[in-house]
Amino acid sequence: MTFLIFVLVLSILIIVHEAGHFLMARKLGVRVEEFALGFGPKIFSWKSGGTDYRLCAIPLGGYVKMAGDERDKCQGMTDEFFSKSPGHRALIALMGPVVNYALAYFCFVVVFMVGYVDLDASMKALPAKIGKVMAGSPAEKAGVKVGDTVVKIGTHAVAGWSVMQDEVMGSGGKTLDMVVARGQEQVSLKVTPESQISKDIFGREHPVSRIGVQPDQSQEIDKAFVKRYGVRGAFKKAGQELWLVTAKTYSSLWEIVIGARSAKEGMTGLIGIFFIIKFAASVGFAFLLHIIGVISASLAIFNLLPLIPLDGGHLALLGLEKLRSRPLSPKAEDIITRVGFGLIIVLALFVFYVDFERIGLIDKVIHFFK
Repeated sequence: MTFLIFVLVLSILIIVHEAGHFLMARKLGVRVEEFALGFGPKIFSWKSGGTDYRLCAIPLGGYVKMAGDERDKCQGMTDEFFSKSPGHRALIALMGPVVNYALAYFCFVVVFMVGYVDLDASMKALPAKIGKVMAGSPAEKAGVKVGDTVVKIGTHAVAGWSVMQDEVMGSGGKTLDMVVARGQEQVSLKVTPESQISKDIFGREHPVSRIGVQPDQSQEIDKAFVKRYGVRGAFKKAGQELWLVTAKTYSSLWEIVIGARSAKEGMTGLIGIFFIIKFAASVGFAFLLHIIGVISASLAIFNLLPLIPLDGGHLALLGLEKLRSRPLSPKAEDIITRVGFGLIIVLALFVFYVDFERIGLIDKVIHFFK
């Protein structure tokens, strides 16, 4: 089911992106020969309006093939891509990222109208009241009881469950001085967290300090932090969210460029996206839709990078053509295209490596050959 959701989400993002190019090309009188979802062998196809629509075996991308979209093969017909002005060709290239951006905005609007749980706020508001103590756990050995409320750890006051979690997980296994409220009295206890293995959303195992307790969720605190907006409020909030996602994405890219952030930390490929979608789907529809919006906006931003074969690379060449009043020489374009493709391939290989490392596959391979 997770794989089907992943393929569906990926297909929607690809179709929306390519539809942007397709619709603008048709509007400007460019004949579209092929509209393909996926790469590789054709599964099935149908023809309509002079366009061959294809579904291919590898659903990891898509493309729109326009008449005369290679300069040396353009015959000067009015319905060919390179017969159009640089401005019109730029609109065709730009419309893919634009509709991905529009899809992100639409997803955010729906999320804010349907309602979403503010997880951070709900966890901060959740009282540090013990609802369950695991048998044989450090908490049980220290004398923690169901119904106790943690009010202090060390010198830090505990305002909610998330604060207690942070203190325990950041202890490094050292013994903690804990004060709990039990009825009308306060009881001092010493708890030594134990290291347990926890899996992140990518399935990779990490040691985590825990004391073996669960919160008292009888108050259903999450329901109090479901936020919903009316139509006008949702449109406004969606715009703010899209701006925030855009700013964070560009900020992360800039930090990678200047070395303030590791490229491994700031990049995620298809494998990483699969695990993110898997986690989002387990949380709920609104969270999944929000993630789709974030991915769609990120896809738009990535496609605007000035590298061939990305849309941003084509826009950069069209900008040069406009400034020079003539296109670059075929040789210069060929060199730029080859360099761009080379950089994209290197980037793709690096991102795959990062994803494989993130899910622990690289460690397993190294361990196998030791």
